Amino acid sequence: MSAAWTFLTRTQGRNGPTFVDWLTYAYLAFGFLLIFLPVTWIVLNSFKTPFQLDSEDLSLLPGEYTSVARATVYGPEGREIFILSDLPPWVLDWQELDDEQRAGHDIEALLSGRQGRALYALRSHLGQVPTQARALVAEKGLPDWVLRYPALSGTAKQAFDTDAVFETLDPDEQRLLGEFLSIAPYEPNRLIRQALVRAIDPATGEMTAFAVPRFDDTKPTLPARYVDNSAPDVVKIDTSTATAERRIEPAIDNYIDPLTGRAYGVNLNFTRCFTNSVLVTIIATLITLLINSMAAFALSKYRFRGQVFFFLFILATLMVPNTIALVGVFKAIHATGLSGTLWGVIIPGAATPAGVFLLRQYMLTIPDELIEAARMDAASEWKIYWRIMLPLALPAIAALGILSIIWRWNDLILPMVAIATTKDAYTIQLCLLAFRGEHVSQENYRLAMTVVSLIPTTLVFVFLQKYITTGIANTGLK
Repeated sequence: MSAAWTFLTRTQGRNGPTFVDWLTYAYLAFGFLLIFLPVTWIVLNSFKTPFQLDSEDLSLLPGEYTSVARATVYGPEGREIFILSDLPPWVLDWQELDDEQRAGHDIEALLSGRQGRALYALRSHLGQVPTQARALVAEKGLPDWVLRYPALSGTAKQAFDTDAVFETLDPDEQRLLGEFLSIAPYEPNRLIRQALVRAIDPATGEMTAFAVPRFDDTKPTLPARYVDNSAPDVVKIDTSTATAERRIEPAIDNYIDPLTGRAYGVNLNFTRCFTNSVLVTIIATLITLLINSMAAFALSKYRFRGQVFFFLFILATLMVPNTIALVGVFKAIHATGLSGTLWGVIIPGAATPAGVFLLRQYMLTIPDELIEAARMDAASEWKIYWRIMLPLALPAIAALGILSIIWRWNDLILPMVAIATTKDAYTIQLCLLAFRGEHVSQENYRLAMTVVSLIPTTLVFVFLQKYITTGIANTGLK
Protein backbone atom coordinates (compact mmCIF):
# COMPACT_ATOMS: atom_id res chain seq x y z
CA MET A 1 0.00 0.00 0.00
CA SER A 2 2.87 2.37 0.85
CA ALA A 3 4.51 1.63 -2.49
CA ALA A 4 1.32 2.50 -4.32
CA TRP A 5 0.95 5.74 -2.36
CA THR A 6 4.60 6.66 -3.08
CA PHE A 7 4.03 6.07 -6.78
CA LEU A 8 0.82 8.12 -6.89
CA THR A 9 2.37 11.07 -5.01
CA ARG A 10 5.48 11.35 -7.20
CA THR A 11 5.96 14.74 -8.81
CA GLN A 12 8.04 16.06 -11.64
CA GLY A 13 9.19 19.15 -9.81
CA ARG A 14 11.61 18.98 -6.91
CA ASN A 15 9.96 21.79 -4.95
CA GLY A 16 6.41 20.60 -5.40
CA PRO A 17 3.89 19.71 -8.10
CA THR A 18 4.26 21.47 -11.44
CA PHE A 19 1.60 22.28 -13.99
CA VAL A 20 2.26 18.96 -15.73
CA ASP A 21 1.79 17.12 -12.40
CA TRP A 22 -1.56 18.79 -11.74
CA LEU A 23 -2.65 18.06 -15.32
CA THR A 24 -1.65 14.41 -14.92
CA TYR A 25 -3.53 14.01 -11.64
CA ALA A 26 -6.58 15.70 -13.15
CA TYR A 27 -6.46 13.28 -16.07
CA LEU A 28 -6.16 10.28 -13.74
CA ALA A 29 -9.03 11.53 -11.57
CA PHE A 30 -11.21 12.09 -14.63
CA GLY A 31 -10.45 8.59 -15.94
CA PHE A 32 -11.17 7.05 -12.55
CA LEU A 33 -14.53 8.81 -12.30
CA LEU A 34 -15.41 7.98 -15.90
CA ILE A 35 -14.86 4.27 -15.28
CA PHE A 36 -16.08 3.79 -11.72
CA LEU A 37 -18.94 6.27 -11.36
CA PRO A 38 -21.40 4.28 -13.53
CA VAL A 39 -20.53 1.07 -11.67
CA THR A 40 -20.87 2.81 -8.31
CA TRP A 41 -24.24 4.21 -9.39
CA ILE A 42 -25.49 0.72 -10.34
CA VAL A 43 -24.28 -0.80 -7.05
CA LEU A 44 -25.91 1.90 -4.89
CA ASN A 45 -29.17 1.81 -6.84
CA SER A 46 -29.32 -1.98 -6.61
CA PHE A 47 -30.06 -1.58 -2.87
CA LYS A 48 -32.95 0.84 -3.40
CA THR A 49 -36.58 -0.14 -2.98
CA PRO A 50 -38.99 -0.25 -5.95
CA PHE A 51 -40.75 2.86 -4.65
CA GLN A 52 -37.47 4.76 -4.46
CA LEU A 53 -36.58 3.78 -8.02
CA ASP A 54 -40.06 4.45 -9.42
CA SER A 55 -40.10 7.89 -7.83
CA GLU A 56 -36.76 8.67 -9.57
CA ASP A 57 -35.04 9.43 -6.29
CA LEU A 58 -31.60 10.83 -7.19
CA SER A 59 -30.06 10.36 -3.75
CA LEU A 60 -27.00 8.12 -3.65
CA LEU A 61 -27.76 6.11 -0.52
CA PRO A 62 -30.61 3.60 -0.47
CA GLY A 63 -33.32 4.58 1.95
CA GLU A 64 -37.03 4.66 2.59
CA TYR A 65 -39.23 7.67 3.25
CA THR A 66 -41.99 7.47 5.82
CA SER A 67 -44.91 6.67 3.54
CA VAL A 68 -48.66 7.01 3.29
CA ALA A 69 -51.11 5.71 0.70
CA ARG A 70 -53.04 7.67 -1.90
CA ALA A 71 -56.29 5.89 -2.73
CA THR A 72 -58.46 6.37 -5.82
CA VAL A 73 -62.04 5.07 -5.66
CA TYR A 74 -64.64 5.12 -8.45
CA GLY A 75 -68.40 5.10 -7.93
CA PRO A 76 -71.69 6.87 -8.67
CA GLU A 77 -70.28 10.02 -7.09
CA GLY A 78 -67.40 10.01 -9.55
CA ARG A 79 -63.72 9.64 -8.74
CA GLU A 80 -62.59 10.23 -5.18
CA ILE A 81 -58.94 10.68 -4.23
CA PHE A 82 -57.93 10.65 -0.56
CA ILE A 83 -55.02 9.75 1.73
CA LEU A 84 -54.76 6.76 4.08
CA SER A 85 -52.07 7.36 6.69
CA ASP A 86 -52.64 4.56 9.21
CA LEU A 87 -51.80 1.49 7.14
CA PRO A 88 -49.25 -1.13 8.20
CA PRO A 89 -46.10 -1.33 6.03
CA TRP A 90 -47.01 -4.70 4.52
CA VAL A 91 -50.11 -3.18 2.89
CA LEU A 92 -47.97 -0.62 1.06
CA ASP A 93 -45.54 -3.38 0.04
CA TRP A 94 -48.31 -5.76 -1.03
CA GLN A 95 -47.41 -5.80 -4.73
CA GLU A 96 -43.81 -6.83 -3.92
CA LEU A 97 -44.75 -9.71 -1.60
CA ASP A 98 -44.77 -13.33 -2.74
CA ASP A 99 -47.56 -15.80 -1.95
CA GLU A 100 -45.84 -17.10 1.17
CA GLN A 101 -45.37 -13.60 2.58
CA ARG A 102 -48.96 -12.62 1.77
CA ALA A 103 -50.29 -15.67 3.55
CA GLY A 104 -48.66 -14.49 6.77
CA HIS A 105 -50.92 -11.43 7.07
CA ASP A 106 -54.52 -11.33 8.28
CA ILE A 107 -56.38 -9.47 5.54
CA GLU A 108 -59.82 -10.11 7.02
CA ALA A 109 -58.82 -8.51 10.32
CA LEU A 110 -57.55 -5.44 8.47
CA LEU A 111 -60.70 -5.06 6.36
CA SER A 112 -63.04 -5.66 9.28
CA GLY A 113 -61.99 -2.38 10.86
CA ARG A 114 -62.62 -0.38 7.68
CA GLN A 115 -65.73 0.95 6.03
CA GLY A 116 -66.78 3.21 3.21
CA ARG A 117 -64.27 4.34 0.62
CA ALA A 118 -61.27 3.13 2.67
CA LEU A 119 -62.71 -0.40 2.57
CA TYR A 120 -63.32 -0.18 -1.18
CA ALA A 121 -59.74 0.90 -1.88
CA LEU A 122 -58.14 -1.68 0.40
CA ARG A 123 -60.10 -4.70 -0.81
CA SER A 124 -59.21 -3.85 -4.44
CA HIS A 125 -55.56 -3.28 -3.55
CA LEU A 126 -55.35 -6.56 -1.62
CA GLY A 127 -57.09 -8.55 -4.38
CA GLN A 128 -60.19 -9.40 -2.37
CA VAL A 129 -62.81 -8.24 -4.89
CA PRO A 130 -62.90 -11.51 -6.93
CA THR A 131 -63.04 -13.64 -3.75
CA GLN A 132 -65.87 -11.63 -2.21
CA ALA A 133 -67.73 -11.42 -5.53
CA ARG A 134 -67.69 -15.22 -5.92
CA ALA A 135 -68.99 -15.59 -2.38
CA LEU A 136 -71.77 -13.09 -3.16
CA VAL A 137 -72.78 -14.98 -6.32
CA ALA A 138 -73.01 -18.22 -4.36
CA GLU A 139 -74.89 -16.63 -1.45
CA LYS A 140 -77.47 -14.84 -3.61
CA GLY A 141 -77.83 -17.66 -6.14
CA LEU A 142 -76.93 -15.38 -9.05
CA PRO A 143 -76.60 -16.83 -12.59
CA ASP A 144 -73.37 -18.68 -13.40
CA TRP A 145 -72.64 -16.38 -16.34
CA VAL A 146 -71.86 -13.59 -13.85
CA LEU A 147 -68.54 -15.23 -13.00
CA ARG A 148 -67.66 -15.60 -16.69
CA TYR A 149 -68.76 -12.09 -17.61
CA PRO A 150 -65.37 -10.29 -17.15
CA ALA A 151 -63.68 -12.67 -19.62
CA LEU A 152 -66.35 -12.32 -22.34
CA SER A 153 -65.93 -10.20 -25.45
CA GLY A 154 -67.91 -7.00 -25.91
CA THR A 155 -70.35 -8.65 -28.32
CA ALA A 156 -70.94 -11.62 -26.02
CA LYS A 157 -71.61 -9.35 -23.04
CA GLN A 158 -74.57 -7.77 -24.82
CA ALA A 159 -76.49 -11.05 -24.59
CA PHE A 160 -76.73 -10.81 -20.78
CA ASP A 161 -78.92 -8.48 -18.72
CA THR A 162 -76.73 -7.15 -15.90
CA ASP A 163 -79.35 -4.58 -14.85
CA ALA A 164 -81.74 -7.35 -13.81
CA VAL A 165 -79.03 -8.86 -11.60
CA PHE A 166 -78.19 -5.50 -9.98
CA GLU A 167 -81.85 -4.85 -9.08
CA THR A 168 -81.78 -7.77 -6.64
CA LEU A 169 -78.81 -6.36 -4.68
CA ASP A 170 -78.36 -3.61 -2.11
CA PRO A 171 -76.01 -0.63 -2.83
CA ASP A 172 -72.91 -2.21 -1.21
CA GLU A 173 -73.47 -5.48 -3.07
CA GLN A 174 -73.99 -3.56 -6.32
CA ARG A 175 -70.67 -1.82 -5.81
CA LEU A 176 -68.85 -5.08 -5.12
CA LEU A 177 -70.31 -6.80 -8.19
CA GLY A 178 -69.78 -3.67 -10.31
CA GLU A 179 -66.08 -3.57 -9.37
CA PHE A 180 -65.75 -7.27 -10.20
CA LEU A 181 -67.50 -6.89 -13.58
CA SER A 182 -65.91 -3.45 -14.32
CA ILE A 183 -69.30 -1.98 -15.17
CA ALA A 184 -69.63 1.83 -15.21
CA PRO A 185 -69.48 3.86 -13.08
CA TYR A 186 -67.26 1.37 -11.24
CA GLU A 187 -63.61 0.88 -12.20
CA PRO A 188 -60.74 -0.92 -10.48
CA ASN A 189 -59.79 1.11 -7.42
CA ARG A 190 -56.11 1.91 -6.85
CA LEU A 191 -53.83 2.48 -3.90
CA ILE A 192 -50.26 3.73 -4.35
CA ARG A 193 -47.46 4.72 -2.01
CA GLN A 194 -46.51 8.37 -1.49
CA ALA A 195 -43.93 10.11 0.67
CA LEU A 196 -44.99 11.85 3.87
CA VAL A 197 -43.56 15.38 4.20
CA ARG A 198 -44.16 18.26 6.56
CA ALA A 199 -44.25 21.74 5.12
CA ILE A 200 -45.82 25.14 5.70
CA ASP A 201 -49.44 25.18 4.57
CA PRO A 202 -49.76 27.87 1.86
CA ALA A 203 -53.30 28.63 3.11
CA THR A 204 -52.76 28.87 6.89
CA GLY A 205 -48.98 29.27 7.26
CA GLU A 206 -48.84 26.40 9.77
CA MET A 207 -46.66 23.29 9.59
CA THR A 208 -48.87 20.58 8.08
CA ALA A 209 -48.49 16.98 6.95
CA PHE A 210 -48.71 16.39 3.19
CA ALA A 211 -48.41 13.44 0.82
CA VAL A 212 -46.26 13.93 -2.31
CA PRO A 213 -45.61 11.52 -5.21
CA ARG A 214 -41.85 11.97 -4.77
CA PHE A 215 -39.71 14.26 -2.68
CA ASP A 216 -37.49 16.23 -5.06
CA ASP A 217 -35.70 19.07 -3.31
CA THR A 218 -34.34 20.40 -6.62
CA LYS A 219 -37.75 21.78 -7.57
CA PRO A 220 -39.11 25.04 -6.09
CA THR A 221 -42.54 23.56 -5.37
CA LEU A 222 -44.09 20.13 -4.94
CA PRO A 223 -47.65 18.95 -5.75
CA ALA A 224 -49.17 17.62 -2.54
CA ARG A 225 -52.37 16.52 -0.84
CA TYR A 226 -53.41 16.99 2.77
CA VAL A 227 -52.84 13.85 4.83
CA ASP A 228 -55.90 14.63 6.99
CA ASN A 229 -58.04 14.99 3.81
CA SER A 230 -59.19 18.45 4.97
CA ALA A 231 -59.26 19.57 1.33
CA PRO A 232 -59.63 17.38 -1.76
CA ASP A 233 -57.57 19.53 -4.14
CA VAL A 234 -53.85 19.36 -4.92
CA VAL A 235 -51.83 22.24 -3.46
CA LYS A 236 -48.35 23.52 -4.22
CA ILE A 237 -46.02 23.55 -1.23
CA ASP A 238 -42.70 25.37 -0.96
CA THR A 239 -39.86 22.83 -1.20
CA SER A 240 -37.56 24.95 0.96
CA THR A 241 -39.94 24.51 3.93
CA ALA A 242 -40.58 20.78 3.33
CA THR A 243 -38.92 18.04 5.35
CA ALA A 244 -39.25 14.28 5.05
CA GLU A 245 -38.30 11.50 7.42
CA ARG A 246 -35.96 9.03 5.83
CA ARG A 247 -34.12 6.00 7.14
CA ILE A 248 -31.16 4.28 5.50
CA GLU A 249 -32.38 0.76 4.79
CA PRO A 250 -30.72 -1.30 2.03
CA ALA A 251 -33.18 -3.54 0.21
CA ILE A 252 -31.35 -6.87 0.55
CA ASP A 253 -34.37 -8.65 -0.92
CA ASN A 254 -33.37 -7.26 -4.31
CA TYR A 255 -30.61 -9.87 -4.26
CA ILE A 256 -32.25 -12.66 -2.26
CA ASP A 257 -35.55 -12.92 -4.17
CA PRO A 258 -34.13 -13.49 -7.71
CA LEU A 259 -31.43 -15.86 -6.46
CA THR A 260 -34.06 -17.97 -4.70
CA GLY A 261 -36.61 -17.83 -7.54
CA ARG A 262 -39.07 -15.64 -5.59
CA ALA A 263 -38.84 -12.44 -7.64
CA TYR A 264 -42.33 -10.97 -7.95
CA GLY A 265 -43.73 -11.03 -11.49
CA VAL A 266 -40.79 -13.01 -12.94
CA ASN A 267 -40.97 -16.78 -13.30
CA LEU A 268 -37.20 -17.30 -13.31
CA ASN A 269 -34.56 -18.61 -10.95
CA PHE A 270 -31.51 -16.42 -11.35
CA THR A 271 -29.26 -19.04 -9.73
CA ARG A 272 -30.04 -21.39 -12.61
CA CYS A 273 -29.28 -18.63 -15.11
CA PHE A 274 -25.98 -18.00 -13.32
CA THR A 275 -25.14 -21.72 -13.47
CA ASN A 276 -26.01 -21.88 -17.18
CA SER A 277 -23.72 -18.95 -17.90
CA VAL A 278 -20.89 -20.57 -15.96
CA LEU A 279 -21.27 -23.83 -17.92
CA VAL A 280 -21.50 -22.05 -21.26
CA THR A 281 -18.51 -19.84 -20.51
CA ILE A 282 -16.22 -22.63 -19.28
CA ILE A 283 -17.08 -25.23 -21.93
CA ALA A 284 -17.10 -22.72 -24.79
CA THR A 285 -13.77 -21.25 -23.67
CA LEU A 286 -12.11 -24.68 -23.54
CA ILE A 287 -13.42 -25.58 -27.00
CA THR A 288 -12.36 -22.18 -28.34
CA LEU A 289 -8.82 -22.55 -27.00
CA LEU A 290 -8.49 -26.05 -28.46
CA ILE A 291 -9.78 -25.23 -31.95
CA ASN A 292 -8.05 -21.85 -32.24
CA SER A 293 -4.70 -23.16 -30.99
CA MET A 294 -4.79 -26.08 -33.43
CA ALA A 295 -5.62 -23.76 -36.33
CA ALA A 296 -2.92 -21.33 -35.27
CA PHE A 297 -0.38 -24.15 -35.01
CA ALA A 298 -1.15 -25.28 -38.55
CA LEU A 299 -1.03 -21.76 -40.00
CA SER A 300 2.20 -20.84 -38.24
CA LYS A 301 4.33 -23.98 -38.44
CA TYR A 302 3.17 -25.87 -41.56
CA ARG A 303 3.76 -24.93 -45.16
CA PHE A 304 0.99 -26.03 -47.52
CA ARG A 305 -0.74 -24.85 -50.67
CA GLY A 306 -3.38 -22.21 -49.90
CA GLN A 307 -1.93 -21.33 -46.53
CA VAL A 308 -1.91 -17.58 -47.19
CA PHE A 309 -5.40 -17.74 -48.69
CA PHE A 310 -6.86 -19.47 -45.64
CA PHE A 311 -5.19 -17.03 -43.29
CA LEU A 312 -6.42 -14.01 -45.26
CA PHE A 313 -9.90 -15.54 -45.44
CA ILE A 314 -9.95 -15.90 -41.64
CA LEU A 315 -8.82 -12.30 -41.22
CA ALA A 316 -11.46 -11.11 -43.70
CA THR A 317 -14.23 -12.53 -41.51
CA LEU A 318 -13.21 -10.02 -38.84
CA MET A 319 -14.58 -7.28 -41.11
CA VAL A 320 -18.03 -8.91 -41.33
CA PRO A 321 -20.40 -7.73 -38.56
CA ASN A 322 -21.93 -10.53 -36.51
CA THR A 323 -25.44 -9.26 -37.22
CA ILE A 324 -25.03 -10.03 -40.93
CA ALA A 325 -24.43 -13.71 -40.24
CA LEU A 326 -27.20 -13.86 -37.65
CA VAL A 327 -29.83 -15.35 -39.98
CA GLY A 328 -27.43 -18.04 -41.15
CA VAL A 329 -26.51 -18.90 -37.57
CA PHE A 330 -30.20 -19.10 -36.65
CA LYS A 331 -30.94 -21.51 -39.49
CA ALA A 332 -27.90 -23.63 -38.74
CA ILE A 333 -28.85 -23.95 -35.06
CA HIS A 334 -32.39 -25.06 -35.94
CA ALA A 335 -31.23 -27.41 -38.72
CA THR A 336 -28.84 -29.22 -36.38
CA GLY A 337 -31.39 -29.58 -33.57
CA LEU A 338 -29.42 -27.40 -31.15
CA SER A 339 -32.21 -24.88 -30.65
CA GLY A 340 -33.30 -24.60 -27.03
CA THR A 341 -30.15 -26.23 -25.63
CA LEU A 342 -26.95 -24.80 -24.19
CA TRP A 343 -24.99 -26.45 -27.01
CA GLY A 344 -26.72 -24.07 -29.38
CA VAL A 345 -24.89 -21.25 -27.58
CA ILE A 346 -21.58 -23.07 -27.12
CA ILE A 347 -20.83 -24.54 -30.55
CA PRO A 348 -21.58 -21.68 -33.05
CA GLY A 349 -18.92 -19.42 -31.57
CA ALA A 350 -16.31 -22.11 -30.91
CA ALA A 351 -13.81 -20.77 -33.46
CA THR A 352 -13.02 -17.07 -33.41
CA PRO A 353 -10.94 -15.33 -36.11
CA ALA A 354 -9.46 -12.97 -33.56
CA GLY A 355 -8.29 -15.93 -31.46
CA VAL A 356 -6.68 -17.67 -34.44
CA PHE A 357 -4.84 -14.47 -35.38
CA LEU A 358 -3.70 -13.84 -31.81
CA LEU A 359 -2.30 -17.33 -31.30
CA ARG A 360 -0.74 -17.57 -34.77
CA GLN A 361 1.19 -14.36 -34.27
CA TYR A 362 2.50 -15.64 -30.94
CA MET A 363 3.41 -19.09 -32.28
CA LEU A 364 5.46 -17.46 -35.02
CA THR A 365 7.85 -16.32 -32.27
CA ILE A 366 8.52 -19.94 -31.22
CA PRO A 367 11.70 -21.22 -32.99
CA ASP A 368 11.12 -23.84 -35.66
CA GLU A 369 14.28 -25.61 -34.48
CA LEU A 370 12.37 -26.90 -31.42
CA ILE A 371 9.86 -28.63 -33.67
CA GLU A 372 12.55 -30.07 -35.93
CA ALA A 373 14.39 -31.44 -32.89
CA ALA A 374 11.20 -33.05 -31.62
CA ARG A 375 10.60 -34.70 -35.00
CA MET A 376 14.14 -36.06 -35.00
CA ASP A 377 13.30 -37.66 -31.63
CA ALA A 378 10.33 -39.40 -33.32
CA ALA A 379 7.70 -37.21 -31.62
CA SER A 380 4.30 -37.28 -33.31
CA GLU A 381 2.64 -34.12 -34.56
CA TRP A 382 0.06 -34.33 -31.79
CA LYS A 383 2.80 -34.66 -29.19
CA ILE A 384 4.62 -31.67 -30.67
CA TYR A 385 1.43 -29.64 -30.45
CA TRP A 386 0.46 -30.84 -26.97
CA ARG A 387 3.86 -31.03 -25.24
CA ILE A 388 5.79 -28.22 -26.95
CA MET A 389 3.58 -25.63 -28.64
CA LEU A 390 0.87 -25.33 -26.00
CA PRO A 391 3.24 -24.85 -23.01
CA LEU A 392 5.33 -22.31 -24.91
CA ALA A 393 2.25 -20.43 -26.13
CA LEU A 394 0.69 -20.38 -22.66
CA PRO A 395 0.82 -16.54 -22.24
CA ALA A 396 -1.13 -16.00 -25.47
CA ILE A 397 -3.51 -18.86 -24.66
CA ALA A 398 -4.14 -17.37 -21.21
CA ALA A 399 -4.85 -13.96 -22.76
CA LEU A 400 -7.26 -15.50 -25.28
CA GLY A 401 -8.91 -17.53 -22.51
CA ILE A 402 -9.57 -14.43 -20.44
CA LEU A 403 -10.96 -12.54 -23.43
CA SER A 404 -13.12 -15.55 -24.35
CA ILE A 405 -14.53 -15.68 -20.82
CA ILE A 406 -15.50 -12.01 -21.02
CA TRP A 407 -16.99 -12.39 -24.52
CA ARG A 408 -19.02 -15.46 -23.64
CA TRP A 409 -20.22 -14.17 -20.28
CA ASN A 410 -21.51 -10.92 -21.76
CA ASP A 411 -22.92 -12.41 -24.96
CA LEU A 412 -26.61 -11.65 -25.55
CA ILE A 413 -27.22 -12.04 -29.30
CA LEU A 414 -26.36 -15.74 -29.58
CA PRO A 415 -28.46 -16.80 -26.55
CA MET A 416 -31.40 -14.84 -27.95
CA VAL A 417 -31.09 -16.77 -31.22
CA ALA A 418 -30.52 -20.21 -29.69
CA ILE A 419 -32.41 -20.46 -26.38
CA ALA A 420 -34.88 -17.55 -26.17
CA THR A 421 -37.83 -19.98 -26.13
CA THR A 422 -36.45 -22.24 -23.35
CA LYS A 423 -36.40 -20.57 -19.94
CA ASP A 424 -34.56 -23.46 -18.28
CA ALA A 425 -31.57 -22.76 -20.55
CA TYR A 426 -31.50 -18.98 -20.08
CA THR A 427 -28.09 -17.42 -19.53
CA ILE A 428 -27.52 -14.51 -17.21
CA GLN A 429 -27.98 -11.87 -19.90
CA LEU A 430 -31.38 -13.24 -20.98
CA CYS A 431 -32.47 -13.33 -17.36
CA LEU A 432 -31.68 -9.64 -17.03
CA LEU A 433 -34.02 -8.92 -19.95
CA ALA A 434 -36.79 -10.90 -18.24
CA PHE A 435 -36.94 -8.36 -15.41
CA ARG A 436 -38.39 -5.79 -17.79
CA GLY A 437 -41.57 -6.91 -19.51
CA GLU A 438 -44.63 -5.38 -21.11
CA HIS A 439 -46.65 -5.32 -17.89
CA VAL A 440 -44.00 -5.73 -15.15
CA SER A 441 -40.79 -3.75 -14.75
CA GLN A 442 -38.68 -4.86 -11.81
CA GLU A 443 -35.79 -2.41 -12.05
CA ASN A 444 -34.70 -3.17 -8.48
CA TYR A 445 -34.15 -6.83 -9.35
CA ARG A 446 -32.47 -6.04 -12.65
CA LEU A 447 -29.99 -3.64 -11.07
CA ALA A 448 -29.15 -6.12 -8.30
CA MET A 449 -28.62 -8.98 -10.71
CA THR A 450 -26.55 -6.74 -12.98
CA VAL A 451 -24.19 -6.27 -10.05
CA VAL A 452 -24.07 -10.05 -9.55
CA SER A 453 -23.30 -10.55 -13.24
CA LEU A 454 -20.39 -8.10 -13.05
CA ILE A 455 -18.62 -9.96 -10.25
CA PRO A 456 -17.12 -12.92 -12.21
CA THR A 457 -15.72 -10.88 -15.10
CA THR A 458 -14.39 -8.27 -12.69
CA LEU A 459 -12.54 -10.90 -10.66
CA VAL A 460 -11.16 -12.51 -13.83
CA PHE A 461 -9.89 -9.19 -15.13
CA VAL A 462 -8.43 -8.01 -11.81
CA PHE A 463 -6.48 -11.17 -10.98
CA LEU A 464 -5.47 -12.23 -14.49
CA GLN A 465 -4.93 -8.92 -16.27
CA LYS A 466 -1.15 -9.46 -16.37
CA TYR A 467 -1.68 -12.38 -18.75
CA ILE A 468 -3.67 -10.14 -21.08
CA THR A 469 -0.95 -7.49 -21.28
CA THR A 470 1.96 -9.92 -21.64
CA GLY A 471 0.15 -12.20 -24.04
CA ILE A 472 -0.97 -9.45 -26.39
CA ALA A 473 2.32 -7.56 -26.14
CA ASN A 474 4.32 -10.57 -27.28
CA THR A 475 2.11 -11.59 -30.19
CA GLY A 476 3.87 -9.23 -32.56
CA LEU A 477 7.43 -10.24 -31.66
CA LYS A 478 9.43 -12.51 -33.95
